[in-house]
Parts: sequence; structure tokens; C-alpha cells
Amino acid sequence: MSTMRIGGLASGMDIDQLVKDLMKAERMPLDKLYQRKQILEWQRDDYREMNSLLLALRNEVFNMKLSSKYRARTATSSNEAKVTATATSAASTASYTITEVKQLAAAATKVSTATVSSGTKIDPSKGLYEIKDNFADSTFNWKKGSVESQTISVAADGTNFSLGLKAGVNVQFSDANLDNIDDDIVVKVDGKAYTVVTDPNVALSTGQVRIDTSGNLTFKDTIKAGSTISIDYYTDVRKDNDKTLSAATKEIQLQKGSIVGDDGTIQLDIGGTIYSNVGTEIRDGSGNKVGTIDLATGKITMDNEIAAGTVIKATYKQNYFTFGITTYDSSGQAVTEKFGVQGNESLNTVINRVNSSKAGVTMFYDSFSDKVTLTRNETGNFHGKGPGDDGFTTPTGPNAADDEITTLGGFLNNVLNFGNAAEKGGQNAKFTINGLATERTSNTFTMSGVTFTLKDTFDVTDPSVSISIKNDTESVFQNIKNFIDKYNETIEKIQKKISEERYRDYLPLTDEQKEAMSEKQIELWEEKAKSGLLRRDPILSSGLSQMRLNFYDPVTNSSINPKYKQLASIGITTSSNYLDGGKLIIDEAKLKAAIEEDPQAVEQLFISSGTTDSEKGIMHRLYDTINSVMENIYERAGKETWTNAQFTIGKNLLDIEKRIDAFEDRLVEIEDRYWRQFTAMEQAINQYNSQAMYLMNAFGGGMQ
Repeated sequence: MSTMRIGGLASGMDIDQLVKDLMKAERMPLDKLYQRKQILEWQRDDYREMNSLLLALRNEVFNMKLSSKYRARTATSSNEAKVTATATSAASTASYTITEVKQLAAAATKVSTATVSSGTKIDPSKGLYEIKDNFADSTFNWKKGSVESQTISVAADGTNFSLGLKAGVNVQFSDANLDNIDDDIVVKVDGKAYTVVTDPNVALSTGQVRIDTSGNLTFKDTIKAGSTISIDYYTDVRKDNDKTLSAATKEIQLQKGSIVGDDGTIQLDIGGTIYSNVGTEIRDGSGNKVGTIDLATGKITMDNEIAAGTVIKATYKQNYFTFGITTYDSSGQAVTEKFGVQGNESLNTVINRVNSSKAGVTMFYDSFSDKVTLTRNETGNFHGKGPGDDGFTTPTGPNAADDEITTLGGFLNNVLNFGNAAEKGGQNAKFTINGLATERTSNTFTMSGVTFTLKDTFDVTDPSVSISIKNDTESVFQNIKNFIDKYNETIEKIQKKISEERYRDYLPLTDEQKEAMSEKQIELWEEKAKSGLLRRDPILSSGLSQMRLNFYDPVTNSSINPKYKQLASIGITTSSNYLDGGKLIIDEAKLKAAIEEDPQAVEQLFISSGTTDSEKGIMHRLYDTINSVMENIYERAGKETWTNAQFTIGKNLLDIEKRIDAFEDRLVEIEDRYWRQFTAMEQAINQYNSQAMYLMNAFGGGMQ
């Protein structure tokens, strides 16, 4: 409603202030609604704070329901220089005697048989093709073509797929006689490697895929929709994607490096005009030089600028080679990782690729000795016979039958001199424990919850090493103490909250009241206004009482030693001070004695199962009680993610908000009414004044 408001021009009164004063009185019930709303919001937040405390306590209770908290074990060795041990809660109290460690497990290692450089040492950061003549032995197969990689996202179940090669591009297969690799191509489906078959006349078996020179893939198995096929392959030539120049330039950058410089191998189509190379020169059809190429980087520089909008097409070959590394998994199955290396990649790059692959080896080049090493990441013998095995013959030649690491390809075998490298290591740890001669691939192994680490060898003539597994009383005690500290801390905070003084004269401040106060005054006022909102709260009070009973009542379970059926029997009692709200007190000596005497009884006192509360261990009872209290609080105050309609306080807030909205609408109407009344008064006074002035003027004029 809109009303013309006249502010006391006729009456001389401050109508604005009069209306404000009248509305202040009218707003008092609304202020009380806002204060009630604020109190409910504070109370809701207090409840949620208590539930957060209970949630943290419940998590601790859950952990204390685990048997591992009461079965801590300690392991001691009679000679830690030879053997060390640690024990988990799954270990039994027992003793182990190791009478001999015949040999320690060692990782297989291969080292270059000779230096890899000729004269000046190689620079491992430079491209391999650039430094190929710096190697002492460079008799391996540099290939000419292109290294390619592609992924296919399978849209529908099928067995036939295509690489989608460009016209004139063919898949290039390896020459096993040169590479010592059956085939360089790698095909994986969702990370699982498939055996590549190139012979069109061979029938496929499960786990195999055929690929032809046109880039067609045929699987024996049906590849399911949603799978990802990844292919690393090689082509006889490279055709870059067509490129349209966005600006005039003299430079063209090929997408690959280490370009083959044989005459005529580089073909450029620049706006329909064909150019080719003679060595590093780019020439036109008449044989005239029109530019040059940096073969290492693939950067072409033309003598004349090429106009913007020109389409560039490039066909060329790059120098590359392939190699492979075969290792063996824990089941003895061969795992071969294959690598295609572009000529502009450095030795450092190759080493990084090997180390990050699934070959499971570490490769490094030592510039001082000018040699390269290959070491398995795992110790032990996973293939054939190892050192220490009956019938094992120390390898003296390349890639012996029992080697853990097999090197494939001329780059590894000739250039890096692994071809004649005799493997060392690759052996299991062999030892005798409690009279049983056995072996492990690692020097650290676990038996029955005990983890042993063999440190040194010794034989039966040396003193045996004894390992003793005992209860770790101190750890169990500390676990229980830490929980009780957490419980007491939680109880103290809840007890403090339900015992807070309620200052009923300190209501939430209105906006007008806050304007007249300093920030410190507001802070102190609201501290008292928020106090005691959960005083003597029945949910929390009854929850504390029930938790006290959970601890006090005996556990009547047949699995528990009757001597230890109550907390007091192991030295844990409730504080006699009622203001503590049921805090627990520990007699440390008594608790440690109980753990030492009967650790199983202590464990069952806390975590035994049962169908009734009296049969349940204390932690099960406590967990149920906390859950119940939390659920009651959720019903009352909800969760942060809940809407107001889902819990009691929220529903009350919705009701108050509706009342506030209605009252504010009413206040607008009341204010309009006041203004209408004062406006009418002003108009009446104004009319009276006008009439008086008229009469005064009329009579005054007649007397002159």
C-alpha cells in the first residue's frame, strides 16, 4: 500500500520520529520472535557440537572393539646384527630359532662388459643418433620409418579394428634376425598385453591379435564396448597432419625429429607445389635450392616467406630403433617390455623410460666407469635356477637360460655391451628356522604374523639366533589409557555444557541494540546469552548416565575369567565426584598386572560378543549407547546437510519464520495506517489554517 506522507509541515510536529517511536513499540513482539529464532539456532549448534564430540568418541570406541588393540606383541632377537623381527597382533606368543642363514637374497644385476664410448665419453643428454659415432660399438639396426602410438576407444563389442592409416603409409614389422625381438609392436587392451601375430596364415588363439601392413587389427577374443586399445607400432613413412599457416613465415616444423636425410626421402607439398630434399637442402622440381632442414630437430627454413593461409603437407622418415627387456614375475612368467626409441631421444631419456616401465628394473649410466647397469627392483630368483641351487652353473655368456634379466636388441647387446654380460645375483635367501630349511625371494618376509629381516649369513657352527614373541603389556596399557583419556575429555566437555549457568536476562541482541554497543560488549553479552542452552538437557544427561552404567555393570559372559568381569577388577573405576560426570580413573599398576596375567580376559572384558547387554563387552555396550544418543540428537537438531523440515528444532524455526513473515507484513500495514492518520491530521490542520487566514484577511480588510 502506498500512502502520501506529509512530515509535519502544518502541525510543526516531527511526524517521522513519532511514527518511528510508535513502530518501535509495535515491533517489540517481532523482536521477541527474532530472539527466539536466534536461541533455537544457538541451541541447534550446541547440539551439533555435542554430536561431533560423540562421533569422535564413537570412532575411538570402534577402534577399541578391534582385537588388535589388546593383542600387541613385541619381538626380541638374540642377535640383531644377524636377524631382526617385528610382530603384529596376529602373532602368537612363541619362540623361533634360526640356526643358519646360508645366503641372503640378492637382486639380479647386469653390467656392461666394456666401456660404451670410443675415445671421448658420450654425452647422455644428447640425441642418440647425433652421438651414434661416439659409441665404441654401433653395429645395430637403425631403422627408417616412424615411431607411432595410438589409442582406440571401443564403442561396440567387436574383434576387428583399424589404425586408420593415411594413404601410402604402412605398418612396418621388425626383423627378428636384427633385433632379437619377435616383434616390436605392442597391443594392450585395458593394460593387458596381447601377443601380436603378423603371419596371415596362422590361426589366432585366445590372447592373440593379428595386425597387417594396412593397420587392421583382428582379435581372437571379443573386445567389449568401453575398453581402450593402446597400440605402439611403426610405419614405413611419416605423414604429418596437414597444416594451414595462420601467418606468413619462412619456418616449417615437422612433428618428428631425427629425420632421415637420404636424397628424396623428404617430400613437401607447399600450396600444391612439390619440393624434396638432397641431403639437408630443400629443392624445387628444377633442382634449385629453396631452403634447408635441421635433420636433428625437423625444422625447415625456406629462403622465401610462405604466405598465410598456405596448406603444408609433409612426408618423411625418421631414424629409430627398438629394444626389449624380459624379466619374470612372482609366478615365473616372462614379462617383456618393448621400447621404440626415436633418434633424437637421449640416453638419459631411454634410461628414464626403462625405469618407469613395468620391466621392474633400474638402469643407470655411470660416466666415471663409462658403463651401464641393469638391476632388478626385487631381490630373489624368479626364473630357473639361481645361485645356491643344486645344478646351478655360474653364467659366462649372454642371456643364459636361468638369467633373471634378458636383454633384447642390438642397442642393449652391442652398443651398451650387455650382450656378453654375465648376470650376478638373482638369488633367494636360504635359511633354517625351527629345523626347517626353506628360502624366500626377499630378506624380509612374514610368517604367522612375525616379520623377519635377515641381515647377515652364518652357518650351523655359529650361535643360533633366537626370536621371542611376547605380549607387549605397555602397548596394550597405552591403548586402553589413550581411550580412557579421550572418553574423560569428551565427558568433561558434555558435563560442562549441561551444567552451564543460564542467564535468562541476557537475551539475543537486536540490531538496534548492537549499534549502541562496542564489539567487546557484544561479545561478552552474547557469551552469557548463549550460556546454559543445554542445561540439564535430558538427552545428554541420560546418555551420560547410561555410559556410566556401561562401564559399571559386570560382563556376564562365559568367555571371561570371573576374576576380571568388571572394570574395577583391572584397576579402572569411576570418579566419586559427581561433578565429574562419570570420569574414569586408572590404577596403572593394577591394570598392567591384569594385562600381564590374563591378556585374553582383559580383551574379552572390553570386546566380547553377546545377545544381551550383560553379555556384551564394554565397548559394544558403549558403542550402542553413543549411537542411541547421537540418533536422539539428530532427531532434535539434525545434521548440517539436513533441511529444517527433517528435525524438531528445524520445524520450530520454520514455524517462527512464518510468524515473522506474517508479523512483518502486519507492521507494514500498521505503519501505513499511522501515516494515513497523521497525514489526515496534517491536512485538517492545514485546512483550518487556510480558513483562519482567510477570515483574518477578510475581517482585517473591513476595518481599514
